Amino acid sequence: MTDSSPQAPLASLAARSLDALEHREATLATAESLTAGLISATLAAERGASTVLLGGVAAYATDVKMSVLGVDEAVVQKHGVISSECAAAMATAARSKFQATWGVSATGVAGPDRQEDRPVGTVYVAVAGPLGVRVQELSLSGSRQAIREGTVNAALDLLLAALDAVPAAHDRIEG
Repeated sequence: MTDSSPQAPLASLAARSLDALEHREATLATAESLTAGLISATLAAERGASTVLLGGVAAYATDVKMSVLGVDEAVVQKHGVISSECAAAMATAARSKFQATWGVSATGVAGPDRQEDRPVGTVYVAVAGPLGVRVQELSLSGSRQAIREGTVNAALDLLLAALDAVPAAHDRIEG
């Protein structure tokens, strides 16, 4: 019997992400807004998470993004928290705060209302690693939960792509 629930693809992505990180002897930290810890929870649900997942911050509120993660107020004032710049700052902060090899972040609008004049489903995911930061803008649709799960999916896909693009030897370089 095949598991066709929405969690099956996420579980598979999480397992592949953990395997790729473990193979590289790399670590991961998260900074999450609209997902409120769902990226970390999805990873932690899989066997072997404790070998690579150091921790995460659910920075749902703007002031938490600034006070706990250290996102620069100028970034928030100029670009807003729903921006590629904020996502990049969050991923970089997660990596730095936890002294992880990789940092993953997500910020956006899950609904039901627009935020910062951005439509529901506008999401930014970012991955910070030894050679820099990658950010992806998403336009998702569906329920709040569907948008949150789509965000986790995109964040883990972006992480896997970043891992594939960087030679494993760079994982041990302090970034």
